[in-house]
Order: sequence, then structure tokens, then C-alpha cells
Amino acid sequence: MKRYSISFLFIVLLASNSLWSQNSIKGLVIDELNAPVMGADIYIEQLHIGTISDEDGNFELQNIPFGSHKLSISFVGFNTQNIEVNMTSSNLDLRISMVPSVFHIDEVIVSAPFNKLQSENVMKIESKSIESLRKTGAPTLMQSISSIAGVSEISTGTGIGKPVIRGLSGNRVLVYTQGVRLENQQFGSEHGLGMNDSGVESVEVIKGPASLLYGSDALGGVLYLNPEKFAYQDETKVELNQNFYSNTLGSNTSLGVKTSKDKFKLIFRGGYNSHADYQIPDGDRVTNTRFTEKDFKAGFGLNLDRFVTEFRYNYNQSEIGIPEEIGEQSTSRSVELPYQDLTTHILSLHNHIYLKDSKIDFNIGYIVNNRKEFEDEHDHEEDHEGEDHEEEAHEDEEHEEGEHEEAALDMNLNTLTYDLKYNFPNKGKFETIAGVQGMYQTNENFGEEILIPDAVTNDIGFLVTSTFEINEKHSLQGGIRFDYRNLKTDPYEIEEHHEEEEHHEGEAHDEEIVVVEGIERDYNNFTFSLGYKSILFNAITTRINLARGFRAPNLAELTSFGVHHGTNRFEIGNPDLESEQNFQTDISLEYGNAHFEIFANGFYNKLDNYIFANPTGEMIEDHDVYEYVQSDAKLYGGEFGFHLHPHPYDWLHLESSFETVTGKQDSGDYLPLIPANKWANTIRTEFKGSKKFSEIYAALILDSYFAQNNVSQFETATPAYNLFNIRMGGNLNFDKMNLGINISFNNLLNETYISHLSLLKADMIPNPGRNFVLGLNFKFL
Repeated sequence: MKRYSISFLFIVLLASNSLWSQNSIKGLVIDELNAPVMGADIYIEQLHIGTISDEDGNFELQNIPFGSHKLSISFVGFNTQNIEVNMTSSNLDLRISMVPSVFHIDEVIVSAPFNKLQSENVMKIESKSIESLRKTGAPTLMQSISSIAGVSEISTGTGIGKPVIRGLSGNRVLVYTQGVRLENQQFGSEHGLGMNDSGVESVEVIKGPASLLYGSDALGGVLYLNPEKFAYQDETKVELNQNFYSNTLGSNTSLGVKTSKDKFKLIFRGGYNSHADYQIPDGDRVTNTRFTEKDFKAGFGLNLDRFVTEFRYNYNQSEIGIPEEIGEQSTSRSVELPYQDLTTHILSLHNHIYLKDSKIDFNIGYIVNNRKEFEDEHDHEEDHEGEDHEEEAHEDEEHEEGEHEEAALDMNLNTLTYDLKYNFPNKGKFETIAGVQGMYQTNENFGEEILIPDAVTNDIGFLVTSTFEINEKHSLQGGIRFDYRNLKTDPYEIEEHHEEEEHHEGEAHDEEIVVVEGIERDYNNFTFSLGYKSILFNAITTRINLARGFRAPNLAELTSFGVHHGTNRFEIGNPDLESEQNFQTDISLEYGNAHFEIFANGFYNKLDNYIFANPTGEMIEDHDVYEYVQSDAKLYGGEFGFHLHPHPYDWLHLESSFETVTGKQDSGDYLPLIPANKWANTIRTEFKGSKKFSEIYAALILDSYFAQNNVSQFETATPAYNLFNIRMGGNLNFDKMNLGINISFNNLLNETYISHLSLLKADMIPNPGRNFVLGLNFKFL
């Protein structure tokens, strides 16, 4: 019924806007000498309308709805400007003067509520374009994101990686894609990000509690994946990206086409990512780290008189091997048992209704996630010892021939999200947004194993947030939110196996049917945030943010009772767990002039009711038993660094950054899976080049990871190591095509190391050795 109501509302909105928008913005972009700036990028984020200034510095944007909009103007070598324009008539003329800058282009931040430039934001948010992340030569999107300061990756081989922000991960870090929250059973440490870089424009990282904006699960931070922009007005573009990887003999291909015709915009992109087992420095390959990934994205945009809508769709399907050993050597890309088979459909609809001097945003998301896990013969023997081994061998042969056996684990997660916000009329420098957000989610099991039960989750949250620019040097931002969650699970049965004292091979275990009762729980929380931005001594940008976040316990923590093969332990949930709550203080200091930047970001995160799996010392079915318990904890640390651009060597950049985080329970025990301290040093050269060969760059990078000796009770320490990387590239420009070339040598010295956040560390399996990566980007004009 909800689905039909939403469709009817959308039709009514279209019918009520029968007049097409004929409004336009014309302008001239000039530099400090009043000379025209050719090639400046002019873009209105929420309208998805953009263009480029011509050789005389002129530009025109058409089909602009009435109301207030933020116009972003950017060009290499100049400060980005974010101008608020108010369309009260059908035509608007602008004259824009650009101010020189030698550092990076300032970006409009989409994950923050008021769509300001990063330099204007009260909250410090990291932003990286997908183009810059691809230059890292990482085989997956998650691995490239881990190059951002303060972000790490919990990995299981190369195919499975999940984000860690300042020591927190899993359901404590929320991922947004296409403007909606990504729900794909992210509670598991071996459940990866599940996203491909194909069709992603940029990545934004909120470090710290963002529950005010995004509700539960944003306690540790947010990864915000911005979808690829539509083509500029009256343009059609075709783009082909192709990466080759020597270590995994891998290939990552992406092909996209997009067009913008008058009021309509279309975009289509497909991707295919395939890798064999990765190779460690001694030449061996880690068996079953192979994976394949298929991805398809589509988008449609429409601009009417006072209504703008955007529809996006993403299909992602992956088969990912689960590694257990360095065994049979192969360069095959066909996964072996055990492996994961993951399918995700993401649909999002974003609507903006422009009133006289205010705006309504209404967003809907629907995500279908299917997770299947297929066990190997060893796991099958542990759970069903005594069955016919010849039959199992025959099943393995069938899989090798391409016939898929029945999944041991088969879960469907369906999630509907909605987000309604009203942007109040601006009162001078005072802006306010009020809104309601919600989620309806169902989980269903179809496999023999039950990791989490069938369940229904209902969320609703109400928020108000405001920003006030006191003057050019001082700004305030704050807000308050209330959330309510209802969670209800069905009872389920599992078979618990017991060994007799004199158990012999081939004898069946005693079996006991255990009934896990269903539960119903309610959680509610108030959260808030308060931030202050100031320019001290006319030079130091200072940001101070206080925020309270929360996270309701997930299904695994509440209801688990059985063997979780991903963690190789018997897990027992606790239905009496309370919500995690935290209070974080962030202080950010930045200083910059024409040739030098320095920054220091520090945080202290007090976390109450921290939930973790604690070993009991018992064993069930030959697995160690872990129970979910709670304890207060704290995390603290930060990121510090500088960027030197010495005069007169405009082509030279020297960068250095250090990041550190410590996590401890109040009992004094350290928290698990806390990343090691990292010191990154880069020497980079950049040249504008010529008309034929432009944007030439080269970089030498040394990443030094310190020893991690602050480990939890059942972790082992990790020694220090250094990774040396080289990157270079540029653009070849032809009449009808641009060819971008990116070359990377990662782990150039073939260092043998094991990341502290690698889940293969327990088996002493090293991370990948040397990897040569060639990236080609064809843009057909």
C-alpha cells in the first residue's frame, strides 16, 4: 500500500508542474586581472545542472527552478566559490571574480546538511574524488578509501574489506550511497563494503558521531558515496575505464554513457572486476582469495518549474572466495568452497520541491540484499560428522563444473528508507532544517543455517538543525534529534551437537534441538551536536565540535546462538543489551598560506555500553564459545600533518601526515581491531604540460606502519613495517578523445608484512606483495 501511495504522490507532483522551467543564469568568470577564465566548472549540486565557461569566460545555465540555489564555481589554481542565488525572475546575470590559490580545489560537501564548501563547514569532513582514489592502484573501492587519513580497512584477502573510522567499524559506521543508507548485513567482520567504484563521483568521510543527521549506526562516523554526476547541459559523454593488476592478474573495467538534453538527464554505467588469488612476496598465492564482481548503475533526472527529481538504480553481484590457507596454487578466477554469493539492488528517488523562499526534500530508498554462503567440506564435516564423504566429494566436483550447490546460509534483507526535510526560509545568515527519517526492514532466512533470525525493524527519527554565520570569522551549527526503534524477531530452532566421551570416527553426534525464543525490544535516544568555527588571528581555522551519538544492538548481538563460520566461533547473543551511547569532542586546527598548510585534528570519544564478544572459556561443537557483553570504553587520537608547496618551485609538493588512535575499556583492557599508528610521507610533482600531454604527475610515497602492541586479550601484537609506492601519469589529448594514464607500483620493495586488521593474521598469512597497476581512462568527446 505504501508503494502505491508513493507512486501516486509522484504522479500528482508531476501533473501539478505542467509548465516547463524557462529560467536561466548567465555569467562571466574572470580572474584577479579581469581576464576571462576559460574552462571554469559551474555546477548546482541539488539540481544536477552544470556547464563550463567558454573562451571568453561566459556561461549559461538553463531550466533553473524558482527559489534559492547554491552555485559552485571551481577551477584549478583558484579558490572555489559557493554563491547563493535567488531566482525571483526568469533571468539572472552574474559577474564572478576568482581568487588565486595553489592548493587543491575546495569541494561542496553533500553529506553535511547545508551543502557548503569544506572551508565554510563547521564540521570537518574529508572529501576525495574517485579519480584521485583510483590513482592509488587499489583493486577495490574499500581498499582505496582506506588511504584517507583516519580510515582503515578490516580485510579478509583482497575481496572482502569493511571500513574502520578512528577505530570503530561494523554497525558503528554507516555507509550512504545514492543518498540512502546501505543495509547489507554489515554487522559481520567478514561482510565487506559491497560497493564498486564504477559510477561513484567522490567519497566523503564524517569522522565521529553523526547520529543527528543519520540516526542509529552513525555512532562512529559515515562513509558517504556520491553518485556520478550527470552530463552537463546539451552534452553526451562516453567513458571507458580499464585497470590491470599484476599481482592478482586482475582486471577492473567500467563503461559509461551519459547525456543531458534540455530538461532530461540519463546516465548508464556497467562494471566488471575480476581477480585471481593474490600473491605474497615469496611467490605463493593465497588460495581462494579470488573474486569477481558485476555492477550496473543507471540514473534519470528531470527538472520542472518548481520540482526536481532524480532516480538512481544500482545492481551489484559478487562471488568472493573465503580464504583459509596457502594451499593449491592456481590462477583461476572461479571461486572454491567456501565462498560468498552476494546480490544487492539499490533504488533511490530524490525529490526537491521549491516553494517561494523555502524548499522541501523528499527521498525514498529501497534496498534488496541477498547473502548466500557456501561451506567447504571441512565445515560440513564439523557440523554433520558421519555423513557420506563420497557424496561430499561428488558435490565438490559439481561445483568445479559450474553447478552450484545449495547454500548453507541464505538471507534476504529488504530495507525501505524515507527522509523528509523542510528547509525554512533563510533569516539573514540563519538557516534551519527540520525533518523526519525512518526505516522499515525485514530479514528472512532460507538456508539450513541461521546466523540471525527472521526479524522486522522499524525506525523513526525527528530532527532540527541550524547554522548561523555570526560574521566572516565566526559560525555556529547545532541540532537535536529523537529516535525510536522497534525490533521484533521470530523464534527459531537449531541442532546442537554433543560428543560422547568415547566418540569414534564415523559415529553420529548426539543431537539436541535448541529453541531460540523470539524477542521484541524498543530503543529510544536523544542525540545532539554543537559546533563552532572561528578564524583565529586572521590565519588559523579552528573547529570545535561536541556530539552525542547512539547505536541500538544489532540482531547478531541480541539473538545469536550457533557457530559463525566467518569468525570460527560459537556465538551467544544477549537479548538484554542496552543501546551504545557516546559523547565525542573534536578539535580541528588548520593554517595555510600561499605555500604552506598545516593541520591538527584531535578527538576524545567516551563510549558507554560498548558491545563486544567475550570468550567464556567453554567449547561447543569444537568451537570456542563467545558471549556478547557490555562495558564502558574510550577512544582517543587524531590526524596531524603538513603540505609544503615551496616557492618558486610551483611543481613540487611535500606532504606528511600522522594518524593515531587508542581504544581501551574502562577496565584497562584494549579494544580489538584498533589500527596501528601510521606515518605517510609523499613527494609529488605536478605539471600542467602542453595541449597534447597535460596534467602530468609523479609521486613517491612511503607509508610507515608502527608496531601495534596495544592489543585486546585474545589478539596478538603486530610488528612495524614500511611500504614504498610509486605513482605517475598524465593525460593525452586528441580531437575527439582524452586518454588518462595512471601507473602505480604498490609495495615496490616486495615487503613481507601482515596488517593488524587482516583477519588472515591468525593464520600468519601475509598481505599481497609487489603489485604493478596500469590504469587507462578513455573519455570520448
